Amino acid sequence: MSGPARDSRLAELGLSEGDRVRFRRRADQRWQDAVVVRRERDGSVGLREAKGAARSIDVTSIELRVTGPRGGLAWVPLADWANREEQLRLL
Repeated sequence: MSGPARDSRLAELGLSEGDRVRFRRRADQRWQDAVVVRRERDGSVGLREAKGAARSIDVTSIELRVTGPRGGLAWVPLADWANREEQLRLL
């Protein structure tokens, strides 16, 4: 899948290709930086690590890098961000 269809699947989560995120597979592991590449068929998010490795990570294990109200960087769980985006569409 390519083009607008792929972009709309990312937009459902409030993401776009190239967004900076971090993930970890288990709670006892360190966070790893990555870049959003695509949305996978199973609903997970396709990421590219700094070293170039491709990963398919569940939405609950990802945090999105956002700019806070005072201009500082913050990390928001992607599941919370996706719910927020959905609520804003309803208004």
